[in-house]
Amino acid sequence: MNIFVINSGSSSIKYQLIEMPSEAVVCSGIVERIGEEDAAIIHKTFKEGKEQVKRQVMKITDHAVGLKEVAALLTDKEIGVIKDPSEIHVVGHRVVHGGESFAATTIITKEVKDKIKKLFPLAPLHNPANYLGIEVAEKLFTHAKQVAVFDTAFHQTIPEEAYRYAIPSKFYYEYGIRVYGFHGTSHKFVSGKAVEYLQKTDSKIITIHLGNGCSMTAVKGGKSVDTSMGFGPMNGLIMGTRAGDIDQSVIFYLVNQLGYEVEKVKEMLNNNSGMVGLTGLNDMRDIIAKIENGDKQALLAYHMYAYRIRKYIGTFTAVLNGLDAIVFTGGVGENDRLMRKLCSTNLEYLGIQLDEEKNNRRLKGFHEINQEGSRVKILVIPTNEELEIATQCYHLLD
Repeated sequence: MNIFVINSGSSSIKYQLIEMPSEAVVCSGIVERIGEEDAAIIHKTFKEGKEQVKRQVMKITDHAVGLKEVAALLTDKEIGVIKDPSEIHVVGHRVVHGGESFAATTIITKEVKDKIKKLFPLAPLHNPANYLGIEVAEKLFTHAKQVAVFDTAFHQTIPEEAYRYAIPSKFYYEYGIRVYGFHGTSHKFVSGKAVEYLQKTDSKIITIHLGNGCSMTAVKGGKSVDTSMGFGPMNGLIMGTRAGDIDQSVIFYLVNQLGYEVEKVKEMLNNNSGMVGLTGLNDMRDIIAKIENGDKQALLAYHMYAYRIRKYIGTFTAVLNGLDAIVFTGGVGENDRLMRKLCSTNLEYLGIQLDEEKNNRRLKGFHEINQEGSRVKILVIPTNEELEIATQCYHLLD
């Protein structure tokens, strides 16, 4: 079964063509910096054990343009891996917010699409991009079954005392206002790998997904018991363009005292806050370059980002009543050695002891970066949301 997985983020599209059940990756790639002049497609094919890489830099105005370019690469005469789009049997879509409507992977119908659209206000940076991916894929891969895998599904095991808000109960019972959590596909994948590595089924793990969007999850016995994001994907950690945790009084002050319209406040907290609000940039690689050039504001933002993560490590260790491992994943978590160091500093009381020499190695793949005597393992585990999505699609349709 050829499963083409589309993972549409707020400014990127990751994709893989995976043959199941062998889990063989036929091709993979990423469309990054969507909406910018220097957007790029990095497309990799795997034939007879050899990897071929093609990089294209171009203006990609939106996700539809990006996906059409990717489809053209799949059937390209020189580097194509299929002759015709009909060879794709399933298209698996990452969808960020499933609300209380979707607790499991599901085949996409008109009714499913309508419900995804209704959830746009809860994930305004992602659900519209996810929906657009579905719309474009339906036109490009007309013979394939379209399947949605929801980021919120993994967090359905969070207990009520953790997912309820302390507001009048009618807002939960009538409108479903509660913690949903996000990045569930990533947290499920890396926590599963950590459980296998620790060989401890009742392990207590904190997974730390750091990319343009950031979140953390407390995982006990392989199940999510708490997470940093909430009703929508704005809460918790400082992110690329999102503020994360903020005192509600700030919002009231902006509206009532400074005259901001509610929509403007929402746009600011979603699109113009976080690292871009503090530094003018949302890509951590660019922020690090500013730090290296002596920019104090960029350095402050970098330390704020790490501080918030350490704060949640402490919180979730209390929730779990102990800790066996912390896991770094996502683009920043996997590649930013200094950020991992800052996030693991001054946590010796919790049994977290980083080995700087191990952390500084330029290793790819799953590796351990804690000191030998550390009670808590510090793991770097590359996320593979695409494989997790393909696995769920295969089990649904097999």
